[in-house]
Amino acid sequence: MVIPVVSIRLKVGPKGQIVIPKVFREAYGIKEGGEVIVEPREDELVIKRVPDTEELLRKLKEYHKKRKGKKLVKLGDLKGISLEDEFDEAWGIEE
Repeated sequence: MVIPVVSIRLKVGPKGQIVIPKVFREAYGIKEGGEVIVEPREDELVIKRVPDTEELLRKLKEYHKKRKGKKLVKLGDLKGISLEDEFDEAWGIEE
């Protein structure tokens, strides 16, 4: 599916609600009853789809395969490492 590269102005309802346009819901797999994450950034809000269980398990299995053969982490080894960056890298998230 082609992800649209457009900006759409939305009206905010009385309770702060917005409707995510159908074209975006379809492009990003956001379904009725599904969940999204709203992530505040410096001057914007980012809406992210929460992966479903099957997708999450598949990505965890892929990550486990990549980690096979690498040494286990010991207490103190993570000092100075950005866990957020590690998570983003593991999930293929780019900013």
